[in-house]
Amino acid sequence: MSDVKILHHGAVTGVTGSCHELFFTGSDSVLIDCGMFQGAEASGRELGDSGIDFPIDAVRALFVTHCHIDHVGRIPWLLAAGFDAPIIATEATAKLLPLVIEDALKVGVTRDKQLIHKVLKRLEQLLVAVPYNEWYRPFADQSLRAKFRVAGHILGSAYIEFDVGGQRVVFSGDLGAPYAPLLPAPRSPYRTDILVLESTYGDREHVGRHQRKAQLRKVIDRALQNKGTVLIPAFSIGRTQELLYEIEHLIHRAKSKRWQELDVIVDSPLAAEFTQHYRDLSDLWDKEARRRKNGGRHPLAFENLITIDDHASHMRLVSHLKESGRPAVVIAASGMCAGGRIMNYLKALLSDRRTDVLFVGYQAAGTPGRDIQKYGPRGGYVMLEGERVDICAGVHTISGYSAHADRRDLVNFVKRMRIKPTHVRLVHGDPEAKRGLRQALIGELDHENIVIP
Repeated sequence: MSDVKILHHGAVTGVTGSCHELFFTGSDSVLIDCGMFQGAEASGRELGDSGIDFPIDAVRALFVTHCHIDHVGRIPWLLAAGFDAPIIATEATAKLLPLVIEDALKVGVTRDKQLIHKVLKRLEQLLVAVPYNEWYRPFADQSLRAKFRVAGHILGSAYIEFDVGGQRVVFSGDLGAPYAPLLPAPRSPYRTDILVLESTYGDREHVGRHQRKAQLRKVIDRALQNKGTVLIPAFSIGRTQELLYEIEHLIHRAKSKRWQELDVIVDSPLAAEFTQHYRDLSDLWDKEARRRKNGGRHPLAFENLITIDDHASHMRLVSHLKESGRPAVVIAASGMCAGGRIMNYLKALLSDRRTDVLFVGYQAAGTPGRDIQKYGPRGGYVMLEGERVDICAGVHTISGYSAHADRRDLVNFVKRMRIKPTHVRLVHGDPEAKRGLRQALIGELDHENIVIP
C-alpha cells in the first residue's frame, strides 16, 4: 500500500456509521464521510461522548459521498469537536446536506432553533461544491487530487477517486444498482490501486426491475381489493423518489378505475422537499426518466400524489385510514421504523389484516423494521416506543428498491476496471455479506489481498 494509510471510524462491523480516514502524508489526512450509527450498532453509544471518538488534529478536509444519515449524521459532532476545514461534496449533495442535518438535529437532538441555526450556518460556511468528473485539488501545498464520479445511489451521490502522489485510492461510498429508476448507473474508474468497497448486499442478488415492479403492483392490487393501506417505510431521499417514479408508471399503464383513484401519500415534509429538489435537478436523471418528462409526464408530481406537511394533518390521516378502509399507499420515514411518522401508522394499522407493510430498503439489526420483517410472517409482535403491537398485516420485502448494488453489481464494478486494485478493503456490510463478497472477488481478482478490517 506504499505510504498510504487508511483508518476506519465506522461501518466496520456493520452497515452504519460510515467514516474513513485517508492519510496522504505522514501527518495529514482527509475524512471520507462522517455518518451516524443506527440500530444495534448504536447500542451503548452516547452521542455526546462518542460521536467523534478519534483525534481530528490531522484532518485537513471532509469529503462527503452522499447525504444519507449513516454517512453524514455525525457532522454536527465533528463541528463541535473543533473541525474547521472544508466539507467537500458534489453540487447536488451540497444543496441537500443542510436539509438532512437540520432534520437530524430536530428529530434526534434538539429543538433549540438558535443552536440548529448556528450548526447550519457553520456547515454552509465550510461547504465546497465540486462538479462531477473533474479533478479537484483541495490543498495547494499537497500532492492530493480528488474526483467525484457518479454512484447512482441517490441524487448527488458519488464514489471518490483520490490521486495520492500517483497512487489511485477509491472510496465507493454507496453504489447504486445499474437498473434503478431515475438515476444513471455508476461507471467503473479506469484504474484503482486501493479500493475501499461497500458490501451491504455482498452476499445476495436483487430481483430484476421487471420482477420487482410486478411485486409492487401485486401488493398495491391487494390493497385495492381489500381496501387496506400499504405502508412503505422509506428514507426521505432516494427510495421515496424511486417509488413515486415506479408507482406513477403503474398508474399510467393501468386500465382500472381503482388504480386511477388510488391515493399515493408522502407523509414527510423532508421527503417532499427532497422530491422537489429531484424535480429541479432533472438534468441528473437518466435517459428514460428525462424522456418521460419531455413527453409531458410528471413522474414525481402526478395527479394522485398527496403530500402531508403538518403534524395535525398527519394525525388526522392516521385516524382516517384506520377508520375508513380507503385504499392508499403511504410512504413515510424512517426507513428502518426507528422513529418518524411511520411509527404512528404502524401502531394504528399493523394489527389490521387489511394492511400491508412493504420494505424496500435494508433493515439493520436492532431496529423495529428488522423485527417486523423477521416476526411479522410468523404472526409475532414488535415493540414500538415501548408499546407491544401484534403484527397481523402482510409483510413484504422487495430488495431491488434498496438503491444499493448487489453482489453481482459490486463484482462487476471491480471487473470493469481496466487496471484492477491490488488491495481491497470491504466495509459497510454485515459479516456474512463481507465474507460472501470477498469470496466472489477472490475469484475475479485472482489474489487474496481482500481485507475485512
